Amino acid sequence: MTSVVNGRTRKINWKEMKRQKVLLLWSLVYVIYGFIFCYLPLAGWLMAFENYKPKDGFFHSQFIGLGKFKQLFIDDGFLRVIRNTLAMGVINLVVTFVAAIVFAILLNELKSQGGKKVVQTISYLPHFLSWIIVTGILHDALSGTGIVNDLLLRFHLLNEPINFFAHPKYFWGIVAFANVWKETGWNAIIYLAAIVAIDTNLYEAAAIDGAGRWARIRYITLPGIKPTIIILLLMNAGNVLNAGFEVQYLLGNGLVQSVSQTIDIYVLKWGISQGDYSLGTAAGVFKSVVSIVIILIANGMAKRAGEERLF
Repeated sequence: MTSVVNGRTRKINWKEMKRQKVLLLWSLVYVIYGFIFCYLPLAGWLMAFENYKPKDGFFHSQFIGLGKFKQLFIDDGFLRVIRNTLAMGVINLVVTFVAAIVFAILLNELKSQGGKKVVQTISYLPHFLSWIIVTGILHDALSGTGIVNDLLLRFHLLNEPINFFAHPKYFWGIVAFANVWKETGWNAIIYLAAIVAIDTNLYEAAAIDGAGRWARIRYITLPGIKPTIIILLLMNAGNVLNAGFEVQYLLGNGLVQSVSQTIDIYVLKWGISQGDYSLGTAAGVFKSVVSIVIILIANGMAKRAGEERLF
């Protein structure tokens, strides 16, 4: 057995395996963990192709093939759920992605190290709050007597308070804002690490040549973190359909139900509340398959773009 390390072929024998036994044992632990908690549960997908009844179990429930999937796609409610999930997923991806990059660059431009640490610490804190607390803060801030309506009335931008949670047109924007406020500081960590890794001599040379801050950001910082941006974009592309569950479930109500329900909420509604485990599983399988396809497409586009630049 051989492996390639730093461009050199290295032979792996029992002596080498014995020397690396600690790493191999820890790797085995994670392989077993992944198999038990990630791959073994995939057997539950069998429910999507059956009229599953708990009393009959997997092997004695009636097999119906793609019947549950057909039921999904003739349901106007599920098609609306797909629209909501895709819309909120894309909005969250774009807004949080751009916000993290911009925040990391602006934070890097701060000259005061003390000020930078204070801002970093404050920006991280919302990440450690549960969605229960975050949605509670949003409810208080956007209520009829909340600070947002109070400010809008004081500046005479409104004549009367708005019930933001009663109008569907505001819901997606509220969800996007909640994700940005909660995760921007945390998501910016990896971009800050990538920026710090850029050779400072490049900035000094650019400053000597007369480049201003914007020019240094445009021609040094952004190209320097471009590989990190591409990798994270690929990783997050598969999460487009993971638009969320907690924030939509906690902020949603009957007045905004047409725009607040996601696939995860649909699975909860039919798989748990209504007891139709097969339909809920079919919706979950659809979500997973689409996510895999999106990752493959994004990965292919990234490879093609890289090859075009090389030649």
